[in-house]
Amino acid sequence: MSGPRVEGIDAVLSPRSVAIVGASADPARIGGRPIRYYKQAGFAGALYPINPNRAEIQGLKAYPSLADIPDGLDCVVVAVPPELALPALEQAAAKGARGAVIFTANYAEAGPEGVLRQQELVASARAKGMRLLGPNCLGVYNAASGHAANFGSFLEGERAPDAPIGIIGQSGAYASYIHVLLRKRGLDAARWLATGNEADITVADAIAHMADDDGVKVIAAFLEGVRDGPAFLDALEMARAAGKPVVLLKVGRSETGADAARSHTGAMAGDDQVFDAVVRQMGGYRARTTEELIDVVEALIRRGPVAGNRLGVLTISGGAGVLMADAAEAVGLELPYMPEATQARLKAENPLGSFSNPVDFTAQAMNDLSLVGRALRAILEDGDVDAVAGFFMTWIASPVMGERLQAVIAEAMQGYEDRTIALAVSAPDEVLAAYRAKGIIVNADPSRVVVTLGALAWIGHALKKPKRSAIDFSAAPRLTGEERSDATAKAFLAQAGLKALPEEVVRTPEEVADVAARLGVPVALKVVSPDIVRKSEVGGVLLHVAPEAAAARARAMVAAVAAARPRAEIEGVLVAPMAGWGGELVMTAQMDELFGPVVTVGLGGPFVELHQDVAFRAAPIDETEALAMIDGLRGRPLLDRLFDRPFADVEAAAKALAALSRVAAANAEHMEAIEIHPLLVRASDAVMLDVLITYHDPQWHI
Repeated sequence: MSGPRVEGIDAVLSPRSVAIVGASADPARIGGRPIRYYKQAGFAGALYPINPNRAEIQGLKAYPSLADIPDGLDCVVVAVPPELALPALEQAAAKGARGAVIFTANYAEAGPEGVLRQQELVASARAKGMRLLGPNCLGVYNAASGHAANFGSFLEGERAPDAPIGIIGQSGAYASYIHVLLRKRGLDAARWLATGNEADITVADAIAHMADDDGVKVIAAFLEGVRDGPAFLDALEMARAAGKPVVLLKVGRSETGADAARSHTGAMAGDDQVFDAVVRQMGGYRARTTEELIDVVEALIRRGPVAGNRLGVLTISGGAGVLMADAAEAVGLELPYMPEATQARLKAENPLGSFSNPVDFTAQAMNDLSLVGRALRAILEDGDVDAVAGFFMTWIASPVMGERLQAVIAEAMQGYEDRTIALAVSAPDEVLAAYRAKGIIVNADPSRVVVTLGALAWIGHALKKPKRSAIDFSAAPRLTGEERSDATAKAFLAQAGLKALPEEVVRTPEEVADVAARLGVPVALKVVSPDIVRKSEVGGVLLHVAPEAAAARARAMVAAVAAARPRAEIEGVLVAPMAGWGGELVMTAQMDELFGPVVTVGLGGPFVELHQDVAFRAAPIDETEALAMIDGLRGRPLLDRLFDRPFADVEAAAKALAALSRVAAANAEHMEAIEIHPLLVRASDAVMLDVLITYHDPQWHI
């Protein structure tokens, strides 16, 4: 696996000369639509329709073959059956083409024979230094140049003003639909492409290219799966570092959906929880619905990210205010209380209202719209908020007070144009357009308004994070295949800086007694066996054993385990002092089929299974990111003070998690999983109590 490949993509996205193989005189056919769209878009470059049966196509001179065109060529559009596609590609390369858009289907999506055809197509393109979009793709569109190698119906009809939006889709049909929905909001995308089977150019390549494209400020992507996880994450980081939000809709959340995605594009759907987490780690925002994607992309174009997560709510309805407050909490927005003096002033003006936040000015404002303006102004001046969400029902469309309300809002916003205002309203399109033109976000659903503002705040935070630095994991220890017991696994991780208790592995009851006496405190006894993973399930763990009873208890424990698992090899008994009080975390490093080494952390004991309160990140991570993972757990307060005990050293836990991530990155070739369960986080340190390491090949040995 490697990073995204952006070299040569300009030949596909911004060519100066294009040939259409399979060009049709019928502008409704797949081979005719690109010519129609090129003419409609005013493409200034050279256009060569290729059709051996016609001398002229849609007013342009046609050529029998690619060999007959008079000049060199940048890009070829292939709209002929598979048996003709490969010769067309080779002829285009002979004319100097370095880009190809392959509409033709019946390749990898069609089964084993199609896979072979696709491999042959790619091998030919790469041998000739060509970049290839598709096959089985809807094409590409570049509004700046009029490059329209595309047969999508979304290019029909009247266009809206171009906006600096880049749309990328593995499904050309759905990427078209996204474009149509944005157009209904008054926005046409500046760049659009469908990657189809992704034989060469992938979504990751396209995101990386748009990250460096001055004509794109926001990237919207529709994904069914990802072929190269690390390259995809690199592309997201490139876009984030360039200050360009990536808003994506990834299908395949369910097992059924993941299977459907694989059958459609052949891409890997991957574990959805991991996908969610690592996309956010790299600054990408994942929308849950098409509506959310459209809402967020539009808001980013019209307003941009929000500086913080503090929200003021202004409403005509107390119930709507509660609804919006609930939505705000769900997306991580805070509703700070208005200052008491401000509340008192507003209450004096409008005794029927409520002004703590949400600010409910009630229907009394129908008698005096200035109450709305004064309440909004107070929120902006005194509320310490980054954005305001309002619920005005149908007021903005009212023939009696609509225009006056618009003026009141505009006046209240003067001097606070840096604050984002979003209104939940119902009104005709022309009224909504007037508000949108002023940079005010409008939507009929109050919850969607708040979700959009939450997304803008999250994206604003993500874009402000410093560029991720490469993490050096070269010093991390390497697995040897001998880390099969709890003791050897702990010794291995101790080389990376993780801490274990002062424990010893011995073979006889007498040695158990000697170690316990030397420690002089109650001890834990644990059977050491590479063949038993969950030792407590077979009686292989004893806690709080008095030193004087250690020998007898060890002898009985080994006998019980031998009876329960007669074929298991028992290497000895681990003797360790009881670790004392602390909060428990479970930490793992595991290989994800898509993204490679991934680390997780959650509360230990029953919490991780009962509440699924787990954080994921692609490895390696630094200590700051590790601490953010722990702090983001819903059960995080349990680590601070439980049953009036001292707080846990969470920073020590973060260091352990970061060290584990470096080990995972260094051992991706052989590791299947490393599990620390639990890591006991005490008042001044964090220690491993149980560790299990598994490998890709259970027989692996060095």
